[in-house]
Amino acid sequence: MKHWRANLVLLLLFVFGAIIVERLFFLQIVNEGFYKALARGQQSMTTLAKGERGTVYLQDKSGNLYTLASNQRIPFAFVSPAEVVDQQKTAAKITEVLQLEQDTVLLKLQNSDSLFEPLKKHISETEVQQIRDLDLAGVYIGQEQTRSYPQATLAAHVTGFTNHDGKGQYGIEEYYNSLLNGTEGIKRSVKNPASYFLHAFSQDGQDIVLTIDYNIQSMAEILLERAKENHDIEEGTIIVIDPMTGSILALANYPSFDPNAYSKVQDFSLFQNSAVQKIFEPGSVFKPLTMASGIDAGKITPSTTYEDRGVVRIGGYKVLNYDERVWGTRTMTEVLEYSINTGAVFAEAATGHRIFLDYLSRFGLFEPTDIDLAGEVYSTNKELKKGYEINYATASFGQGIEITPMQLVRAYSALANGGRLPTPHVVDQDMPLSEPIISEKTASQVTVMLVSVTENGFGKSARIPGYYVAGKTGTAQIAYSALGEKKAGYSDKTVQSFIGYAPAFDPRFLILIKLNNPATKTAEYSAIPIFRDLAKYIIDYYQIPPDYEVE
Repeated sequence: MKHWRANLVLLLLFVFGAIIVERLFFLQIVNEGFYKALARGQQSMTTLAKGERGTVYLQDKSGNLYTLASNQRIPFAFVSPAEVVDQQKTAAKITEVLQLEQDTVLLKLQNSDSLFEPLKKHISETEVQQIRDLDLAGVYIGQEQTRSYPQATLAAHVTGFTNHDGKGQYGIEEYYNSLLNGTEGIKRSVKNPASYFLHAFSQDGQDIVLTIDYNIQSMAEILLERAKENHDIEEGTIIVIDPMTGSILALANYPSFDPNAYSKVQDFSLFQNSAVQKIFEPGSVFKPLTMASGIDAGKITPSTTYEDRGVVRIGGYKVLNYDERVWGTRTMTEVLEYSINTGAVFAEAATGHRIFLDYLSRFGLFEPTDIDLAGEVYSTNKELKKGYEINYATASFGQGIEITPMQLVRAYSALANGGRLPTPHVVDQDMPLSEPIISEKTASQVTVMLVSVTENGFGKSARIPGYYVAGKTGTAQIAYSALGEKKAGYSDKTVQSFIGYAPAFDPRFLILIKLNNPATKTAEYSAIPIFRDLAKYIIDYYQIPPDYEVE
């Protein structure tokens, strides 16, 4: 018995050991799943995360890229009240750095059940560093992702913008929203003694490169601003396209907006892209399409003549020439040179109404162009299709028929490229041309007629020394209905336009200039000078060899 104390100690150690082993068995074996989940819950946080939205780029002729739309991370300060040690001290220091009301900050800190309370958005880098230097428990710097448009108003109607929910609105931001948008997935933040590790299973959106040329776009927008200064235009649109491929090289509208500040825009119609979302009556720029229809159908030739008496009477209506001029005997080429309305009426009548409508359909004027921009509209031209004689007559010279500027550009591209319709597009990709809608011979003949317009007719001021330019002017009255007025007929306001391509027999570009109600009488004094300046700029920019030597 003399060793009873030692035996007692051993017994107690054995009992305690048994208790510990039993407890470990209970914790590690029986309740392993529960405690493992509890530990993971304390050390990690799983949330839904969204991938980065893709970046949008412009390019230039050399392939250099310019950021048009990208993501920007803006720092903000927030607090996790549950982690704050000294509320009064923390509130005082935060107030001093962020210039906030101390009572407001303190109120946030006292919400002890909250893990996140925002303090201040869009803080400066200085404030970020000061907060970090304070090293206060529970006070953090976060980053908010926003969409940024570094080029401001440049190509705004092509770009569009993203709303507060990050969804694309207008332009390519809307059209390619699903492509640009990152996919949503799981993000897990795992805490270890050193730091946090982030594991994200979301996917970033795709980047997009546009066909829009940075330099040509910039020049187009400068010229529209000048048109406002010099001619007081109400609206204006410039489209530059490669007629061989359908690539849009520039698409500019006046007035424009800054996508960075879209929420400040009061008039939402400013967001509309006039090139694809507004229809208009094109006027005399339509006459070459009338001629192409008749020539391709074998009903007229460029040298076909008719006798102009200054007026065509259809029922109770009269069709007159501009300034009521009488031109006498003229060829179809001269009809385009001097933009004679009665000559276009003659050409359409010789072609036949049914055939004329068929060719307008071939030119894609009763359907959308399928351009990759949001919200494209088009007119089915129900009034024209009703079959009234007067409607066919006025449509022949571009009144009483409604199209978008992009439809006109697409149709003219077929004249420039040998007879095929392109699919206009703003994202860099290969798009096939349509099957021929007119013969190469017809396209060549109409091109020669359009060169004659700029060499001998009313389009002379569009000439560029050393180059053959094919083009046509248009001055169309604006219907009261297009101005929102509930009455028939046409107002004194006009749409003045010029559309042309160069070099005429091997086109590198096609340009449409469309100006709403400039303070000039005709397009010869408003749209043509803008076309010439832009065409000359592109020729120099691309270093296009001349067609002939200039003495």
